[in-house]
Amino acid sequence: MSIKVENTENKNELKLEFTIEAAKFDEAMKKVYFKSAKYFNVPGFRKGKAPMHMVEKQYGTEIFYEDTFNEILQEEYEKELKENNITAVSYPNVDIVQIGKGQDLIFTAIVQTKPEVELGKYKGIELKKVEYNVSDDDINHEIEHMQERNSRVVDVEDGTVENGDITVIDFEGFVDGVAFEGGKAEGHELTIGSNSFIPGFEDQVIGMKKSEEKDITVTFPEEYHSKDLAGKETVFKIKLHEIKKKELPKVDDEFAKDVSEFDTLKELKESIKEKLEEENAAKAKHELEENAIKAVCDEVKIDIPSGMIETEIDNMEKDIENRLKYQGMTLDNYLQMIGKTKEEFRKEYEEQANNSVKARLVIEAISKKEKVEASKEAINEKAEEMSKMYGQSSEELSKNESFVNYIKSTIETEKTIELIVENAKIK
Repeated sequence: MSIKVENTENKNELKLEFTIEAAKFDEAMKKVYFKSAKYFNVPGFRKGKAPMHMVEKQYGTEIFYEDTFNEILQEEYEKELKENNITAVSYPNVDIVQIGKGQDLIFTAIVQTKPEVELGKYKGIELKKVEYNVSDDDINHEIEHMQERNSRVVDVEDGTVENGDITVIDFEGFVDGVAFEGGKAEGHELTIGSNSFIPGFEDQVIGMKKSEEKDITVTFPEEYHSKDLAGKETVFKIKLHEIKKKELPKVDDEFAKDVSEFDTLKELKESIKEKLEEENAAKAKHELEENAIKAVCDEVKIDIPSGMIETEIDNMEKDIENRLKYQGMTLDNYLQMIGKTKEEFRKEYEEQANNSVKARLVIEAISKKEKVEASKEAINEKAEEMSKMYGQSSEELSKNESFVNYIKSTIETEKTIELIVENAKIK
């Protein structure tokens, strides 16, 4: 096995030429044959029992080449990169130069590599102080949430629908007198003012009485996800079955006793204030750190390889896909709903991905320059903390090299950001 490395005309890009000895290629071919023998039918032999030379005679020797190449690439590629201290940040663009039984396998791989970072100023940067104060309105807002959570719903027998009421309705939609798919429901619960229906629909339910029937005319938005309905005037025939109102509890000492561990409303409000102050302090710290990272990155120019950006967008896409799954949607459904192609969707995340990769490279460079290291004690402490999340013991997690490296990297990133902020001039 040998490898030849040369620069291409593009920055942060290498062309690697791999040569695999013929004997190694032929041995890998035999492995592939044994893995796939059961799939071959050769006259005169039971299925999967034909010797390799008979399979080659029947199907051609080339039948094993692609799988053999993939077998070798998987085994040799990462190993050779590691031995030659090459940090590839993109998938290899592979070209097979020579392949065949009894011959050396020769192929090239063009890869992008991690760029060098020329640091600018990262100590003594000027930052504006970030501070969030807790107001009476903030505290009252939390109290209102508690009221909502402890409210009760009562039926309204007389009277009409008002904004904020919960209604139970039957409805069916018609365009040009024809009912359309998905436009009908029975016993549907709709909170008036939630804006969960087409604009104008909920407003026209206001004032209706129990058991009343009514035709409501609305127009679907021009950007509506269904092209058949976008911009169309629609008539909904509705029947109102129920009207319900939320009754909120009175805010006093009894309320405080019911919803908390405190005996008085004053104590409850003081507790809420303390909690909000802690949240605001964490928010301010995070924002200050974000501003510090941006300020440091503004001092640096890096030619970030496109492969790193693409990989970052891939990760963002996977994260969005996972979040959509919890909502019972696929990415394709979501894109169809917002009227965008996959390419347009990915293009929107390019700047965010570029900033994220740049920040990571800059922090890594500062960490290296300042010799920031995570101590064993800090790694063990973090592992213990994360073991509760994963439901495994810290000892088990510590045996996983990738997990330990992740913890180490996380701690060193945190320490490096702290170093930048501690050395900043905060006004």
